[in-house]
Amino acid sequence: MLLIAFYIAITAEAMSAALAAGRRNIDWFGVCLIACVTALGGGTIRDILLDHYPLYWVENPYVLVLVCGAALLTIPLARLIDRLKWPFLLLDALGLVVFTVIGCNIGIDAGVHPIIVIVAGMVTGTAGGILRDVLCNDIPLIFQGELYATVSMITGIIYFAGLGAGLPIDLMIIASAALGFALRVMALAFHWEMPKFVYDRDMRK
Repeated sequence: MLLIAFYIAITAEAMSAALAAGRRNIDWFGVCLIACVTALGGGTIRDILLDHYPLYWVENPYVLVLVCGAALLTIPLARLIDRLKWPFLLLDALGLVVFTVIGCNIGIDAGVHPIIVIVAGMVTGTAGGILRDVLCNDIPLIFQGELYATVSMITGIIYFAGLGAGLPIDLMIIASAALGFALRVMALAFHWEMPKFVYDRDMRK
């Protein structure tokens, strides 16, 4: 189930990344590159930090074919896909929690400190989007008040705490992903945001 959700998520991430690249008039190679960075970048950074080899897409190169295929398919269907805002937001939320749980599992298998397990989940869930925004010359979404990294962190904490309490792994995958997904959707629906730090040195009291 987790693997199926992973493939759905990387496909959706690739297509949304392709749209972001298209808005910047990037060529087809760039579209594929940004799609790969977005869909697989978080897991790649996590694996490098945890010394976890081989990288998933190196061991399973067909994943690159899937991601690039989804990105190229987006080009002729861009207008249609761009109208499907909410379905892609929901798929993005699904990807966030699925990537987070997978990242936590990699951290657990690596035997790292619990804090690093949560960080590994958060990096897996969010780093690809940060790289996408940087490559497209945008301020990363998670730095604009979006409850995104926070949702990933909460998902990871719930998952790891449940496992630590001895609850079945399948139950915790479903429970943590469901709670994280619900929190992300509610944040989108009700416009919940993180407080922002606004400092203007020219402000006068």
